[in-house]
This record gives sequence, structure tokens and C-alpha cells, in this order.
Amino acid sequence: MAIVVDFEKFRAKKNLTVSQLADAIGITQANLFVLKSNRGKAIRFSTLDALCRVLECQPGDILKFDASVVSDSDSSD
Repeated sequence: MAIVVDFEKFRAKKNLTVSQLADAIGITQANLFVLKSNRGKAIRFSTLDALCRVLECQPGDILKFDASVVSDSDSSD
């Protein structure tokens, strides 16, 4: 999928561990890792809202379109 979730620089700026961020936004560390590694197929608006609130950023700061990124599901369409 060409939509990339990249919140690492904001997480680092806040000095939060993955565990702390997951707790703060109300999802499991496993689900946060899925987002972090761009293996997710979707993101709930409530999760995006929580990420932006905790990291003090805008959705466009952490969601990017990268046409060069191709996943297994893209090639089967």
C-alpha cells in the first residue's frame, strides 16, 4: 500500500517508548508495531486522533503517500 505511517520522529521527539505510546493512545504494542512497520491495512480515525493528540502533530505529518511502496496485496489486484 502506498500510504505510509511514519510517526517515529515525533515519538522520539517526545522521548516516548513504543510501550508508552501504545498505552497513551489505547492500543496494544503489537498493533502499534503493525502501524510502525507499515503492515496495517487500515487505521481507525480514533487511533489517528489519539496519535496526533499525544504526539502533538497533524495527520499529514505522520501519513504519507509513497507510490514507490508496493505491498503483496497491491500486486495481486
